[in-house]
Amino acid sequence: MRPFAGLLASLALAACSAAEEAPAPAAVPVQAVTIAARSVPYVIELPGRVEAFRTAEVRARVTGIVQARSFREGSDVAAGQPLFRIDPREMQASYSQTAAALQQARATATNARAVVRRYEPLVGENAISRQEYDAALAAARAADANVAQLQQQLRGASLQLGYTTVRAPIAGRAGRAEVTEGALVTQGEGTLLTRIEQISRVYVSFAQSASEVMALRRAVAAGEIKTADGGSMPVSLTFSDGTDYPGTGTIDFQGLSVDAQTGTIGLRAIFDNPQRLLLPGEFVRARIVAGNRADGIAVPQRAVSLSEDSASVFVIGKDGKAQIRPIELGEMFDGFWIVKRGLSVGDVVITSNLQKLRPGAPVQIAKTQTGSKPAAKPAAKQPARTSGAK
Repeated sequence: MRPFAGLLASLALAACSAAEEAPAPAAVPVQAVTIAARSVPYVIELPGRVEAFRTAEVRARVTGIVQARSFREGSDVAAGQPLFRIDPREMQASYSQTAAALQQARATATNARAVVRRYEPLVGENAISRQEYDAALAAARAADANVAQLQQQLRGASLQLGYTTVRAPIAGRAGRAEVTEGALVTQGEGTLLTRIEQISRVYVSFAQSASEVMALRRAVAAGEIKTADGGSMPVSLTFSDGTDYPGTGTIDFQGLSVDAQTGTIGLRAIFDNPQRLLLPGEFVRARIVAGNRADGIAVPQRAVSLSEDSASVFVIGKDGKAQIRPIELGEMFDGFWIVKRGLSVGDVVITSNLQKLRPGAPVQIAKTQTGSKPAAKPAAKQPARTSGAK
């Protein structure tokens, strides 16, 4: 048994020696950046809806039968351009009748004034009574009043006759005709004929949480966020298919009250739309640059690993080994991701060889940079998040 026990002891000693002599895993050469506070844009993303700069509803102002449509649906129309013609015969008859009554009233008034002129010398000679003269004077005044009344009625009849030609109240793009030739339109209901929209400039309306608005105002008041001179806030848009609108707008209206039902404050931006890419009613995503945060944190885009619902980076721990750090991302600008949570000033973030790294793997820093590059304008949009690192 002694030789066998000695053999086992020798094997155990050899195994221990082999374990002790196993080489440590080689350190992975990496590049890294040391996080430093920097100025980063403070960007707010909100869904919005496009609205026409001006909208006019063209409605009937007289009752009658539509005789003709004088425009092409969807075309541009000028202010004052004829759009519809309503049968004018009834209004024309009313106008002619009022004009005839006015002529009769003028003749009556002329005769009444002549009677007054004849009575004036007679009343002084007591050839007629004062009562007769006063009656003639009252008749003349009544005739003049009747003339004035009929003149106003004639103006009204002229307006009604003019309303039989329906004209565009503003210049813009005409929509679909809501009535066809032969349709009966009424003045009382104000039958809708068509709509005209001006879209060479458009509004984009959106709403922001009241608590977020208050937080932003407090941060600006405390100097944590610096706004542009004049308080202007540039706004960029992304369409529903992910493409960017080429133009940039500005905030032109901020609500002064909170919506009691939604708890939000209304905002509105104005955009030039010369190519008419923005259409009324369209939903877009707006990115508002409210200012710059002086103590922001940003990391190079290549350092971030993205998945469908999360993001992370590799940082170098005090023991010189790689560690995974989950982070919350904000906007991307100039090749950098803004980090809302997860990193602090002084953290060392690995920016290369991410595919070879595993948590706990030793690393060797080949080059270290300090993340102190000045802030730049936000990118047009964020790239789609995919798994893995670049």
